[in-house]
Amino acid sequence: MTSAGKTNRQALSIDDYVEGIRQGSRRVLAQAITLVESQQSTDGDRAQEVLRRLMPYTGQAHRIGISGIPGVGKSTLIDALGIQLIDSEHRVAVLAVDPSSSLSGGSILGDKSRMPRLASNDDAFIRPSPNALSLGGVTMRTRESMLLCEAAGYDVVLVETVGVGQSETMVADLVDTFLLLMLPGAGDELQGLKKGIVELADVIAVNKADEDNLERARIAQREYMAALHFLPGRDQEWSPPVLTVSAKTGAGLPELWNSLHSHRAALEGTGELEVKRQLQLRNWIWTVIEERLLRTFRSTAGVEERLRSLETGVAAGRLTATMAADELIRIFRDTAD
Repeated sequence: MTSAGKTNRQALSIDDYVEGIRQGSRRVLAQAITLVESQQSTDGDRAQEVLRRLMPYTGQAHRIGISGIPGVGKSTLIDALGIQLIDSEHRVAVLAVDPSSSLSGGSILGDKSRMPRLASNDDAFIRPSPNALSLGGVTMRTRESMLLCEAAGYDVVLVETVGVGQSETMVADLVDTFLLLMLPGAGDELQGLKKGIVELADVIAVNKADEDNLERARIAQREYMAALHFLPGRDQEWSPPVLTVSAKTGAGLPELWNSLHSHRAALEGTGELEVKRQLQLRNWIWTVIEERLLRTFRSTAGVEERLRSLETGVAAGRLTATMAADELIRIFRDTAD
């Protein structure tokens, strides 16, 4: 039986994963991403071998991060933009990071229903993944999922974040181009907007620029353009454009893609793309180290047993957070020795 015909993740060999992904099988790709997201150590070893063998086929896609506050229309815009790209003979993968419940660990995972046209298109792949409460709303395995999508032949990879906390900073460290979506009504938004978020943006788009919102969107566009003059850009050769778009009507979507594509071309022209990706790879190493060290630290028997009482002591004011941390580190070191 070929890799495409096997439905049980455990039944697939490493060769099956590699062959199926290289053939563009969406089923095998989904199973491979499940493999890299697994918390089982045996799955982790197999996943890394699959990735190692697929690495020569990665790196050619345009990696685009898309963020914005909840309700700005990220999924709707991705659905509309993705169909436009497919009509232009691109293959589009969407990695949508969903908010996980801090109580149950559950995840909404509703992105496929919010991207109906892409979900039913053979040239699109949508993978909603719970963030597992990882910092900034970007799952720890998003980087590896992105590489698997590239190896499967997707030349545009869109990473949609939850748009809260530090998700913008996290996704900007994963992608080539960072798109920030805004709503009409810039006056109120500008006052509450963190300057750092705008500084990260390579392209800003005011969404829902249609019907009664059209004039408000144009006003917002002008105000964001004025605000950008006071902020330093990350790329010396690139000045972030501010566009108006409507995911509902499709207005402005061709111009939006032109801006995203132009940013990637500018990075390639100056050599900045290679520099950026090399820096991202180095950061990736430290992200994995931090994840593994924290997991080892928290699972150490002595630390696990003492943690709750120390947290209670800090909350009650009987000791400082630094004192508690120092004791936990001492316990960890003693156990390691």
